[in-house]
Amino acid sequence: MPGAKNGNGRVQVRKTYKLYIAGEFVRSESGRAYRFDGSVNVPRGSRKDLRDAVRAARGAVSGWAARTAMNRGQILYRAAEMLDGRRAQFVELLGSGRGAHKEVDEAVEALIWYAGWSDKLAQVIGATNPVAGPYFNFTIPEPTGVVGVVAPGKPALAGLVRRVAPALCAGNAVVVLAPEAKPLPALTLAEVLATSDLPAGVANVLSGYRKELLPWLASHMDVNAIDVAGCTPAEVIDIEKAAADNVKRVVKLAPNEMSPYLITAFMEMKTVWHPVGV
Repeated sequence: MPGAKNGNGRVQVRKTYKLYIAGEFVRSESGRAYRFDGSVNVPRGSRKDLRDAVRAARGAVSGWAARTAMNRGQILYRAAEMLDGRRAQFVELLGSGRGAHKEVDEAVEALIWYAGWSDKLAQVIGATNPVAGPYFNFTIPEPTGVVGVVAPGKPALAGLVRRVAPALCAGNAVVVLAPEAKPLPALTLAEVLATSDLPAGVANVLSGYRKELLPWLASHMDVNAIDVAGCTPAEVIDIEKAAADNVKRVVKLAPNEMSPYLITAFMEMKTVWHPVGV
């Protein structure tokens, strides 16, 4: 309650988290929040907040995709540095102990791992195809666009990073729904992304009640793909039905999976023909 004092006799300042949309930390447009763990206020994002996040992602994705693969890798590596620099804070959020230290290590390693893949994708995933004629035929990976990520609740930090990093590595912009039961790692990760040179709007993080946000993320016409790593089987069925109306890709992979081919789940393969020069 306001004015309550802690064990040292000082007035307790209860932390109030914010949504991360378009590179800014904002309150929910409705002003709603819910008390988490009895000590912090978590913003309760609304349908309008979700629309604002998708709009920001759509506006940012072309510029992010146009950056060099090397530059995207540098920014992901910078995010790993910033996360590692706030290790103590994340360990505390995750409950301390050996498991918390391990999870932070895994999150940092995932960012570095995908940063290293950013300038190797075209060579590993792309191809030069043999054709009957005086042409070169290339298969080139391109970003899908705006990706919705339903963050898994366990592991709250490493699981989220393993979904967001490959999508960003591929050149997509993301809209993340933080897990309702464990929102703090995702909301604090937004603070890391905000200081890692990531352009505004490329990553957006929302918290709130899943039942209020998930149906609109799944049916939004400007979202190109949705990662359902944090969804229940019943939620996945509902998402697939909503996504079918706008041919949205639904990505269903294990939360702890790490693979360069996970990046292709958030990419499209384009075939290009070019005449052979004389």
